[in-house]
Amino acid sequence: MAYILIVITAIFVNNIVLSQFLGICPFLGVSKKVESALGMGAAVAFVLTIATVVTYLIQVFVLEAYGLEYLQTIAFILVIAALVQMVEIILKKVNPALYQALGVFLPLITTNCCILGVAILVAGGTYNAQGLEPNLLTGIVFALSTAVGFALALVIFAGMREQLSMMNIPIGMQGMPIALVTAGLLAMAFMGFSGVDNGLSKALGL
Repeated sequence: MAYILIVITAIFVNNIVLSQFLGICPFLGVSKKVESALGMGAAVAFVLTIATVVTYLIQVFVLEAYGLEYLQTIAFILVIAALVQMVEIILKKVNPALYQALGVFLPLITTNCCILGVAILVAGGTYNAQGLEPNLLTGIVFALSTAVGFALALVIFAGMREQLSMMNIPIGMQGMPIALVTAGLLAMAFMGFSGVDNGLSKALGL
């Protein structure tokens, strides 16, 4: 049950974009179409999950073992960059249309603070493990749930922006201004999930 709470908390209560404000660049940049948002969400989910596993192992068996913790940020960025290159190559061969649709935003996954932030949280064991011992398994669950939360917010936001594109919006609010207002309203909507994790943990006796 604790794993279920980790999932619910990461997706809804502490959504990485709408609550912790990480990954805002792709959130605003690749949310004009639902199709592109789905592709970006899938790419981020893949990179985030694999990067979490690799960076955790590097942290434990290399950085901490040899007293090189000060190289954490550099090492993690290099790992994430390599994984993004791999995703880019795969997408280019498997789905060229999606590769073209993502355009410049695909390489931007390298500098997506959402991925680096989650990797650092998992490596340091500073995420909400709902009473469980922070380890690789709980870290993977947290990372995958965070990626799902990112994709969910991105797809919902993209759907809202598609609807807005068909409406008569004042010139001064067209483009990014109305997008920021919409993002704020979506973040307020997700605030309605606050306390759900605490209520469930009490109900389950955790």
